[in-house]
Amino acid sequence: MNWAQLLSAKRLGQAKSTSDNRTQFQRDYDRLIFSSPFRRLQNKTQVFPLPGSIFVHNRLTHSLEVASVGQSLGSLISDRLIAAGEKSEFISEIGSIVAAACLAHDLGNPPFGHSGEDAIKQYFLSEQGIHIKEQVTPEEWADLTRFDGNANAFRMLSHQFHGRREGGFSLTYSMLASIVKYPYEAIDAPKDKFGFFQSEKEIYQTIANELGIEKISESPEKYARHPLVYLVEAADDICYQLMDLEDAHKLKIITFDETCSLFKNFYHKEKDAKNLQKIDSTMEVVTDPNEQIAYLRAGVISKLVFECVDVFMNNYDTIMLGSFKGSLINNISETSDKAMQKVQKISFERIYADRSVLEIELAGYKIISTLLNEFTQAVLNEDDKFGKKLLKLFPNQFITDKKDTYSKIQSVIDFVTGMTDVYALDLYRKITGINIPGI
Repeated sequence: MNWAQLLSAKRLGQAKSTSDNRTQFQRDYDRLIFSSPFRRLQNKTQVFPLPGSIFVHNRLTHSLEVASVGQSLGSLISDRLIAAGEKSEFISEIGSIVAAACLAHDLGNPPFGHSGEDAIKQYFLSEQGIHIKEQVTPEEWADLTRFDGNANAFRMLSHQFHGRREGGFSLTYSMLASIVKYPYEAIDAPKDKFGFFQSEKEIYQTIANELGIEKISESPEKYARHPLVYLVEAADDICYQLMDLEDAHKLKIITFDETCSLFKNFYHKEKDAKNLQKIDSTMEVVTDPNEQIAYLRAGVISKLVFECVDVFMNNYDTIMLGSFKGSLINNISETSDKAMQKVQKISFERIYADRSVLEIELAGYKIISTLLNEFTQAVLNEDDKFGKKLLKLFPNQFITDKKDTYSKIQSVIDFVTGMTDVYALDLYRKITGINIPGI
């Protein structure tokens, strides 16, 4: 793969791109940040319940932070490549492309965190949804039973919804390719991770061919990752692990001393002795506990950014050949890797298992399952009186003219995954009769 082809300003659905003082990739960023789906992320759970007196992260703040880290990663890689003699037209724009992709990486996630994804997958395997298997192809069934937010983000950005223009958000090919972490379809996907639904398969093939993304397998058809995917993934990995730890400290799930120790573990006692001395002296001046944790977290993010850049450049040839295995974060220094493993262990044992997290996941699972079932039954049984009334609540943009079962169900998933936590809860209460307007 080569940068001259990988970095393209061509837009999906547009024969010719317009020009102004912004670059095409900056326009991608602006188009995303001013969009309704991006704004709705402010009312979608990241890990902890949406904030009360203590402000923790939601999908919006997480995406903004990932974009900030992604911008740094991309800009540093761009500088390294230019210094090495790379002269492709858009090589200096890597930071902007990665930042835009980071903004978009969670747009396909349903409300209530990962429990929303699980609820969608489980519905089609349950007694209520298993009958649908006979009405779709094996490939389409895999899309439904292995539903993945990453593939849904690609659909949201590229699909032409009712009343919208061709090409969806009409984003650049390079930016769209940068969010596809798993460039293959669901039926061949390991661990329920895949990059595009059957409905967008041809769109991804068009993008991959245009950008010269290496095809690593014909049957099953699999592509190499666009190199910038590694930077988007690294930005996400860095942020969600470390920011969840900071949130857990604010919520008193993890003590101050534990949190300090977990962050300081990223520094080698001998090799990073000067940095540790500086940290200790700064923390004598900054005495507010939350600010101390924020200071430690910022330092670790910076350290991991530079380590991930080194991993990318040290494995540059295999990345460009499409043969690099794993992620950047899994190849960082031994000290940082051990520290990250400790953070992950604490996260799964205590943070993600905290009562507040489990309660929102259980409630979200029930809400998503119910909404999915009610609307799926409505679109598949159009003569049902209750279904007819229910479909009047369906937004026009998600209405499909296609008559096949797969397309109808996709329209329901589009509607449900686009909901905020608050809207999903409110609609659930109304259609189940728990809450009646005016009473």
